[in-house]
This record gives sequence, structure tokens and C-alpha cells, in this order.
Amino acid sequence: MLDPKTNNFSQQTNSSVAPLSLMPETFPSHRMQITDDLNKLLEILPEKIRAKVEQHPKLESLVEVVMDLGRLPEARFPNEAVYLGDVPVSKEDLQYSIDRVGTFSGDNRAGIERTLHRISAIRNRTGEIVGLTCRVGRAILGTIEAIRDLVETGKSILLLGRPGVGKTTALREIARVLADEFHKRVVIIDTSNEIAGDGDIPHPAIGRARRMQVARPELQHQVMIEAVENHMPEIIVIDEIGTELEAMAARTIAERGVQLVGTAHGNRIENLIKNPTLSDLVGGIQAVTLGDEEARRRGSQKTVLERKAPPTFEIAIEMLERQRWVVHEDVANTVDDLLRGREPTLQVRTIDENGRVTITEEHPQLQTVGGLVSSTPTVVAPPRPSGWRASGRMTPVSPLEGERYSAKTDFEQMLDRSWYQPEKSSEKIRTPGPNGEDWPVYVYPYGVGRSQIEQVVEILNLPIVITKDMDNADVVLALRSHVKNHSKLRQIARARQIPIHGIKSNTIPQITRALRRILGMDDPNIPETTDLRLFASNGSDDEIEALEEARLAVEQIVIPTGQPVELLPRSPRIRKMQHELVEHYRLHSDSFGEEPNRRLRIYPA
Repeated sequence: MLDPKTNNFSQQTNSSVAPLSLMPETFPSHRMQITDDLNKLLEILPEKIRAKVEQHPKLESLVEVVMDLGRLPEARFPNEAVYLGDVPVSKEDLQYSIDRVGTFSGDNRAGIERTLHRISAIRNRTGEIVGLTCRVGRAILGTIEAIRDLVETGKSILLLGRPGVGKTTALREIARVLADEFHKRVVIIDTSNEIAGDGDIPHPAIGRARRMQVARPELQHQVMIEAVENHMPEIIVIDEIGTELEAMAARTIAERGVQLVGTAHGNRIENLIKNPTLSDLVGGIQAVTLGDEEARRRGSQKTVLERKAPPTFEIAIEMLERQRWVVHEDVANTVDDLLRGREPTLQVRTIDENGRVTITEEHPQLQTVGGLVSSTPTVVAPPRPSGWRASGRMTPVSPLEGERYSAKTDFEQMLDRSWYQPEKSSEKIRTPGPNGEDWPVYVYPYGVGRSQIEQVVEILNLPIVITKDMDNADVVLALRSHVKNHSKLRQIARARQIPIHGIKSNTIPQITRALRRILGMDDPNIPETTDLRLFASNGSDDEIEALEEARLAVEQIVIPTGQPVELLPRSPRIRKMQHELVEHYRLHSDSFGEEPNRRLRIYPA
């Protein structure tokens, strides 16, 4: 690792990268201090191998020593690997090292007490150890200064990166900073004793943080929950979240208000999205089938992938190199961008050889397509339209001329424009209503049958005008399920101060009551007028007769006497009309019996 000599800061001048900001100069100490207890690791090596390692000029940057039975021992450094002598490793050499380390756990890892070194074993089919990887563990104080501002936010942080890039080292330093400098109650779930070292006494590198050991790797998720329930932590630190149970435990902990700091198997966020076991860490992925209208607005297929829930970790850090980290300060937005085929903007934090920290933003290369600014790596030209749109009988949504916007808001602004369908230009003609209100009222329907609204308006002669342009609307009439699941509708209506009236179902009684409520005519003390034409499909004598039978049963028997009534057998189509008429009276009805004698039963309120 680096041993910086100064605490100065510089600015990136690469033209392809836009400088964002620089880290402040008020850190307690940016000077990195390295503690590795290297001599204790060398003591477990056989004499002939230890002597070769100690003589190497790059001893201070040693990464690991590898000993495989019948092969030459090997020392690995950041940029090279060298053989240690010309004598193959024997069983005696392996046994010499095994006798001087702790017990190998279920994940075939052991350690040296009060150190951070990790000894990993390779076994043959009978369980005998035939190879050892002696990894040097170092506590590097000051290694997280590039992300210190993120650690202070109190948000959950996920570290990603390939093996050997320094995830565990950064995790250990984060635990120490949170416990010692911010005085938080920190509990480390140390599955392989890699964060706080082997033995019952944790390594000083974790500061005041507490460590909980795990008997077997498969029990890590249980220990995570136990830590929250028994020891009242403010922060849980976890290394190597790798199973679905551990991901579920992490979500449970986050929902209890505990900050999480952890690492996961994966190099980039894209790896987690594609990993069904760990995708829940970034919110989970689900396939959603869109309606025709929504798919047309998005310009996408009807089946798309969307984020299922808020991410367990709000911040993700991709450790591409030891001194170059990519930060995603809003994981939810990053995942949404990736699922919609857009390249997210990357925030890159680097530390140079002088210890200067720079934060830059790397934007995807943009090009103009059809007047819109878009990201070339991810945007695909839409297929040529066919049918009504191609014939010219459907007017496409025209882009706003001269408008330029960033790739980050492409989808949102395109979706905004799709709400407004052009209509013939006409001035609103207003006349005062009985209470001085402006009539007619312009209604924008969403998810509600336009023909049914027109039927109610025509028969009841209501001062309602249906509009396709939300700018001209006085009110939005929508299904409650659509309003609940469509935040964009609520957002647009709120911005334009347009009230939303929700209805439970797309039926004539629900639409009638909603329109009367919009007009201020829905007074419960005044009985509603019942026009049977509202509920008839074509107004035939059979329909009117069946509806009149239901009306008389309700008004003359069910409401006055409180007794249920059975009607005459009818066809399914006519029974549906009778159901809607009964609903208009706010009563309940059921169909019973077998065809062709199936009939309606009306119950009192």
C-alpha cells in the first residue's frame, strides 16, 4: 500500500472526465499506517522456505506464500510471483506449518492468534491437506479516507471487488473509524476470523468494535440476527455475503434501522443484478408485464425487468483497484438505469502516489438522435412502427423543439410528454353552476373506460367533458389500483395541482358516484336518481324488464323490510347488469343455482 508523504490535493484534467469535487483537507490524519505482523507469518514456514522469503527485496509487499505438495514453493507479490528454491514441498513441510496455526474451520481456513493472517487449506478426496495458501493480513489505517464522507452519512454501504483488491482491509478500517471516532456500537460478524484475527482476543485494528465469531460458515445468517437481538448494535459489519439466507438476514437487519457495512461476491453492480441469490441486496429484480398503453409510452417490450423493493444497501462501492473506487451514492437509481438500458453516471474516487484524493464524474458518451440526447452504449433504435401509427392515423408524440436534457432523465422526460396527447385547439367554455362553480368540468380518465363515462354523462346529462390532455384537465378519474401503483401519475397531478378521484372498479355505479362527487351532487341525504338506461347494454325489452324487476325488489322489499329477495333466472349478461344496479343502491348480491336456472339473490345492507 501507499505511504503518502503529503496531504495536498489535485484536480483531474482529463477531458473525458468531468471534475466534480475534491475531498476536504480536514481529515484527522491522511497518512496511512501499515501493521502486518509479518514475522509471525514467517515463523510458521519451514526454515528453508522462510530464509528465501526473508531475503527477497520486496518482502514488505508480500501478498501470500503458496505451498503445494510435490511442487516448488512460491511467493506472490502484487506484480510478480517467484519460486522459493528448487526443492519441492514435502508432507513434512506442510505438517510443520499446520502444527503452528489454529484449527481449520468448516471453510478450510485457519489463522495465527492475534494476527490478521489467513491460512487456507487444499484437501484431497480423503480430507488430507495437500496444499496451503498463507495470505498476509495487513491493517492499513487511513485507507478509507476517499470514502470517509460516505461512512459519516449513516447509510448502509456495500463493497464490491475482485479477490485481493482490499475489501476486507477497508471493512476493518471502517469498523475502527465508526467505533473509535464516531463512538458507535459496532458489532463485526467474523465468519473466518479474517477481520479481527484468529483467537478469542480480537486484533487492535478494529478498535472498540466488538467481534462475534461464527462456528460454521453456514450459520452466519443466524449470528447476524443474533447480534441484533442480543447486543443492541448501531452498526453491523459483515464480510462476504454469499447466500440467499445471508441476503435475507441483511434485509431484515436493515429494516430494523441498523446500519450495515458489508462485502459481497461480485465485481460490479451488474454482477449482483444477474445473480438471483444476491440480487435482493440491490432491491431484487422481477419481471413485470406492462399494459399496451404503458409499453407504448416507454417504447419497450411488454415484459420488462424492474426493481422489486428498496435496496438493502443504499450506497455501493466498486473497488476496481486499490486506489480507484467507483461510488454509487444512490443504488436505487443506478439499478433502475441499468434495468432500463441506460449507462449510469459513474463517480470515480482516486488516490495518487502522493496521497491526493480526487472525485470525478465519468458520463457516458452522448450523441444526438432525433433531437434527443442519448447514451450510445445502451440506447437501441426502436423498431419501425406498424398498424395505426405507420398509416398516419395516429399522431405520434412530437419532441419539444430545442429541448436538451441529460441521459440521466431521458426516460422521465419522454414519459412526461407521453401524458399529453394533442387535441384540436379549442377554448374552454365555462358557465356558472348552481353554487357558482365553473361548468363543465374537464375530466382526464386513467384506466377508466371512456365509453362508460360518456354513457353516464349522456344519460344523466352531466356537465362533464372528457379530455386527453392533462394540461386542460380539472380533475383525474382513475382506478384506485392504478393510482396506488403509479407514482408518476401522482407526481404529475401534484405538480399541476390537479385532484385525483379514485374508484374501486370500472363499473357504472362507481363511475356515476365519482362524477356526481366531482360535481358536488353526491349528497347521501338525497336519494340518487335511478335511470335504468345506465345499466342496459342495448336497451332491449328483456334488459329493461330484468332491471325493472331488480329495482322494484330493492326499493319495495329489500330496503323497506330488510329481507333478502331472489329474482327470476336470467342469462349471465343480464345478471351482470342486475349486479351493477344493486351495487348502485350500495347493496350486495350473489348469483346462485345452476344454468339455465341461475338467478340473483339481493341482500339487505
